[in-house]
Amino acid sequence: MRITIVGCGSIGSKLAMAADEMADVKRIYLTDMELSLAENLAAKLKKAIVVEDVEEELYHCDLVIEAASQDAARQILPTVVSRGVDIMIMSVGALVDDGFREMVQTKAKECEARIYIPSGAVCGTDGLRSSAIGDLKEVELITTKGPKSLSGVQTLIEHGVDVNAIAEPTVIFSGTARDAVKQFPKNINVAATVSLLGVGFDRTKVSIVVDPNSKSNSHELRIKGEFGEMTCHTYNVPSPDNPKTSYLASMSAISALKRIVRNEWIGI
Repeated sequence: MRITIVGCGSIGSKLAMAADEMADVKRIYLTDMELSLAENLAAKLKKAIVVEDVEEELYHCDLVIEAASQDAARQILPTVVSRGVDIMIMSVGALVDDGFREMVQTKAKECEARIYIPSGAVCGTDGLRSSAIGDLKEVELITTKGPKSLSGVQTLIEHGVDVNAIAEPTVIFSGTARDAVKQFPKNINVAATVSLLGVGFDRTKVSIVVDPNSKSNSHELRIKGEFGEMTCHTYNVPSPDNPKTSYLASMSAISALKRIVRNEWIGI
């Protein structure tokens, strides 16, 4: 298998290093807006070469992995699936726009391309997926993060919220998953995953809490439906090289890649 990784930050780098050790991965193409990041990463790997953009080796590629941003995902998704190439998306919030999502899904079906979305930093997605076969009454996601994980968020800056000045657990957002994903594009991609699996972006409730004493990024998923009730609470260690990313998100991406490479689907 030949793969292209778009984005050589925290998750992309960990994915590339894991893929470099997989016998079934023969070639890794790396690209990033900052080409130096791709070049530095490629220098550490055995199977990697740098390309300037995702289209450069698309005809020789079996799987594209987006690990960059929602903007990057929106840009490359139509191109990749139109060529009939499979794609894994980490910036799931790119699919919040209904028209764009439906267009991409239709094009992927027509061109026989698969779209993979890892579970990311939240547990309970398997139960949510199963329970959605019946009637779901309520899906709620409560995310708690420390100030470092939410520093520099544009919507908070615009509203004059200084997360570093918060002295006790404080709800800084409460609303729909659609609004959460749009206002916190780098922080709450799990809300998009939950929405796609369950009751959609407008019926999924999201709360974001800043806790100055928090040592982890916490996601509590609450589900009520025909099946009964479920609560899944995940306490994530932040990624050492990027406190805005949970370490489990990288692990989820690597796990998904292994399943794809092996064509192995346990627990689906």
